[in-house]
Amino acid sequence: MKKKNIITYGAMVKGYVGNELFEKALDLFEQIHFSLTNVTYTIVFNACAKLCNDRAMKVGKKLLAEMPENCRNDNTTSNSAIDMLMKFGDIERAERIFRSMKT
Repeated sequence: MKKKNIITYGAMVKGYVGNELFEKALDLFEQIHFSLTNVTYTIVFNACAKLCNDRAMKVGKKLLAEMPENCRNDNTTSNSAIDMLMKFGDIERAERIFRSMKT
């Protein structure tokens, strides 16, 4: 029997997001017990931005705070984090990420 890995979970979370099942996407994300990839961070930030409720804000901001430095250097991940924070109304934090990106 095949085992689930971070790519499998990422595909499912992305599928839920693509079908506008944002709560299901966060439910499944919270079951992940693997190290996350840039792609996974991006997918979950997008889900949080679309859902934009208290739970999404809590999950998204916690995930952003715990994100390792090597993932912060990825433009796609940073862009999705900025989008999420802007939708949460956290302009200051979004601007901080924007300023930290190289031109």
